[in-house]
Amino acid sequence: MRKTLPLAFALALTASPALAQTNPQIDYPAFQALTARVAPEREARLLPFAAFKAEAAKPGILLLDARSKDAFARGHIVGAVNLPLTDFTADSLAAVIGADPDRPILIYCNNNFRNDAAPVPMKSAALALNIQTFINLVGYGYPNVRELADVIDFNDPAVGWVKG
Repeated sequence: MRKTLPLAFALALTASPALAQTNPQIDYPAFQALTARVAPEREARLLPFAAFKAEAAKPGILLLDARSKDAFARGHIVGAVNLPLTDFTADSLAAVIGADPDRPILIYCNNNFRNDAAPVPMKSAALALNIQTFINLVGYGYPNVRELADVIDFNDPAVGWVKG
């Protein structure tokens, strides 16, 4: 009886709309719709390393590193600008990206590096930072995002890794 009472109460809470509370500042169905909408865009915007490096060298391109400030300080691709994903807001993104929402943005994350060592330890593939970064940037109104597709070694001189 003791085990069934908490279960019955939990089921009653989920079944009763009057008891279920929702936060109007969190919209999971909208997130799901956004994720579904951007999936084909993301797939079409993956760049092999050589193309990524060539794009990064062009004027006006933003190479955005959304890892933590600490991880960025310990190492990053030369020319990258740091804005941690946890700090993404409309205002912080506008401050980093500038006034042009169509500015080309390049992104990379821990899972683009085969080293699996600090400052880029591998994350669960389904939770790779590139996924959330891409979705968030497009969701905030920046449609011109491209992503490093390859897995590279940050010790390769071609990468241009800056050690902190």
